[in-house]
Amino acid sequence: MSRRSLIITGGAVATTVAATGGSSALAREKAVPRGAGSGDDADRARIDVHHHFTAPAWVDWAEREGLVRRQELPWWARWDLDSTLALMDRVGIATAVLNPTMQDRYRSAAQAREGLTVVFEALTDLVALHPNRFAVLGPAVLDHPEVTTWALRRAFDELGAVGASVKANYNGVYLGDPSYDRFLAELDERAAVVFTHPLDLPGGPPGVPTVPGIPNFMCDFLLDTTRAAVNLIRTRTLDRYPHLSVVLPHAGGFLPQIATRMEAFGGFCTPPLDPARVQDHLHRFYYDTAGPLAPSGTLVATAGADRILFGTDWPAASAYIITDFTVPAIETDPVLTDRQRRGINRGNALHLMPALRRAQDRGATPKDRVSP
Repeated sequence: MSRRSLIITGGAVATTVAATGGSSALAREKAVPRGAGSGDDADRARIDVHHHFTAPAWVDWAEREGLVRRQELPWWARWDLDSTLALMDRVGIATAVLNPTMQDRYRSAAQAREGLTVVFEALTDLVALHPNRFAVLGPAVLDHPEVTTWALRRAFDELGAVGASVKANYNGVYLGDPSYDRFLAELDERAAVVFTHPLDLPGGPPGVPTVPGIPNFMCDFLLDTTRAAVNLIRTRTLDRYPHLSVVLPHAGGFLPQIATRMEAFGGFCTPPLDPARVQDHLHRFYYDTAGPLAPSGTLVATAGADRILFGTDWPAASAYIITDFTVPAIETDPVLTDRQRRGINRGNALHLMPALRRAQDRGATPKDRVSP
C-alpha cells in the first residue's frame, strides 16, 4: 500500500495531531476564532471550498477489498459527521464542499468503479441528511480514463457536483500536459470548476521528507501546486479550454511571489512565456485560504481579492489550526476590507459556482437562507 496515498489531503500538522489525538477532540476545543464578529456576518455564512471527505462506508469497503488497513490510516482519514458539523458550526461554515479522498488506490477499472459507487452513495446519503450543509466535487481517477468519464457524469448529472478535483501531478506528469486533454475537454464542455491539490514532489520515496526534519506539506506541497500552475500557463491550457476555472489551494503555493520572476525569466521556458500572458493567467486562477493564508497583500495585488475563496483543509488541518490561524488570518489581515472579507468568506464562491446557492437552499427555510 502506497504511503503516498496516506497524505492525499495535504496540510496536516503532525505535531498538532500528536498533541490532540483526533478530529472529535479537536472539534470540541473551546477556542473561539480571533477577530470573529467583524461585521461581515461570517459567523453563519462561510463556504468552505477545501474540505476533504473520506467516506466511512468507503473505508469499510476498502478494508474488505484489502486496499487499506484501518489501523494504519491517519486520523484525518477517519472523517466523522459529528466532529465535522461541530467544527463547521464553531467557525460559521454554512456549506462545505466535499472533496473525496483516497481515490488513487484501485487495482483495476472495475474496482475503481465499485469503490466510487460506494463514495457516491455515501455522498448522496449525506446530502439527503443535511441538504444545505454539503456540496460535492467529482473525483478523477486518471489511471482509468473511462471510469473518470463515468464518474464525472454521475457526479455532475446525479449528485449536482459543483466542480471536479484533480491532483497537481500524476506520476510526475503535471497539469497542462497533453495527457490531461481528454479530462479537461470533458470539463470544459461543462464550464466546470477544477480544484487542484498537491502531494509529495515526484522522484522521492512517498511520504519521506525531501529535507530531513521538514515535513513535505510545509514546503514541497506548495511547490507542487506552483509547478502545476506554471505548467498550465506555459501550455496555454486556459486558452485551449476557456470555459474552465481552476482553483489553486493554499493561496496558490509560491505562484504570487514569483510572478515578477516569471515575467523576467519566462523567455527561458519552452515555449517562451510572454510576460503579458503571465499577468493574464494570474488573474484567471482562483486561490483558497487553506494552509492558512499568510498576509494577503501580494496575492491581492497579483490576482485581486475577488479571486480568493475561503478554505480550511479540514480535517487535515485541525480545528485548532482553523480557529487560531486560518480564520484570524482573514479576519485580522490589514490589507482586506470588510467587503473583500465578505467576498472571500462567501460571495466569491457563489459567483464562481452558482450551483452552491442551490446546495445552501436545499431544505432551508426562508429564514435560514442567507443572502449573497
